[in-house]
Amino acid sequence: MERNRQDIDLRELKMQYGIVGRDPKLDRVLHTALQVARTNLSVLIQGESGTGKEAIPRIIHNNSLRKARPYIAINCGSIPEGTIDSELFGHVKGSFTGAIADHEGYFGAANGGTLFLDEVGELPLSTQVRLLRVLETGEYVPVGSNTPKKTDVRIVAATNVQMKNAIREGHFREDLYYRLCTISILMPPLRDRGMDMVLLFRKFAMDTAREYHIPQELMLTSEAEQVVMSYKWPGNIRQLKNIVEQMSILCEDRTVTPDVLAEYHIFPGEESTAVSAPNSCRRDTDDANLRQTVEIMKYAIASLKQDVEMLKRKMGVAEDANPLPAVAQLDAPHDITPSVPAVRYEQRPVKTVPPQKVLDEGEDVEAMDDLNIADMEKKMIERALRKHHNRRKNAAAELGLSERTLYRKIKDYGLEE
Repeated sequence: MERNRQDIDLRELKMQYGIVGRDPKLDRVLHTALQVARTNLSVLIQGESGTGKEAIPRIIHNNSLRKARPYIAINCGSIPEGTIDSELFGHVKGSFTGAIADHEGYFGAANGGTLFLDEVGELPLSTQVRLLRVLETGEYVPVGSNTPKKTDVRIVAATNVQMKNAIREGHFREDLYYRLCTISILMPPLRDRGMDMVLLFRKFAMDTAREYHIPQELMLTSEAEQVVMSYKWPGNIRQLKNIVEQMSILCEDRTVTPDVLAEYHIFPGEESTAVSAPNSCRRDTDDANLRQTVEIMKYAIASLKQDVEMLKRKMGVAEDANPLPAVAQLDAPHDITPSVPAVRYEQRPVKTVPPQKVLDEGEDVEAMDDLNIADMEKKMIERALRKHHNRRKNAAAELGLSERTLYRKIKDYGLEE
């Protein structure tokens, strides 16, 4: 009877928090979270990135006696080292430049509730000392103050860092680790959850079809299911969700076979971190777009050179021995038409870059005319990056490329900073 009650509780919990999976390892994690929720003990959740650790602190808080009090989640890795003490413990007016008023900090704001410290392994050592004091005494001192404050906060922390290695290398305090790790919860990686991989695939396919009004969701063949379950999924649930969303949008055939998975670098028993580029469709499109822009540029340069010659004649400057023809003869570009089926869903239109956007004032037209297409591509990318102060997203938008293709071009041409 008790076992049946636990099963019912776990099913309700999964429905409440949108958790998909039947693997015993996942059930054990959820059962532990419910057990520890009734206490005030500190909890450390460990596991690889993308395993879904962020759901556990919320479950612990909502099933505790603190559920009516504040729940605050912060990402320790996203707060600059110079301000993290002020963010966590607060500060007093005048304690540093810009401190125009007292600031309570997260430990003050979460008093009586739960504070979730995500990526706790990224905390600076000086901040770790302050956190240790809070865990030991329930006291903290705001930045710039000499007066301790009391707080009643339950700490739940999470990390994807190998803590034993971090301690050995001097990046994390051993005493703090044992204070945080009163209760340890280890999130299983996706590769160890068997049939859950297929269940999650179906869930993400259904969610994507519903969100983007796709008439039919993706379906895995039995052979494809075996591939999904044998693949290592280094990015865990986050990677699976990303792949399913891509396939849902780009695949015309709604039946997913092992060959379709291979186009997204999903192979049996392998662990690949390669960026998926199905059928090289996006790469081919972007290459075509860039080459089209290069051809427009060459035409513009030829026209500009002709204008320069006309201006020379008007000013009485001797003409070149070999006047420029009205339109330069351009080499035919390579056939780069992508040989993939058209996707039935709406695609973002290909943009071209007007020549005046790329040409710099005073550019040496003679030198530009002698460049080959590869050199032209490189110069265009250099100009766009320079114009946008190395903001690659903006540069990619001006060039009409995806950021992925721009990154590849930057690497190919050795333009990394």
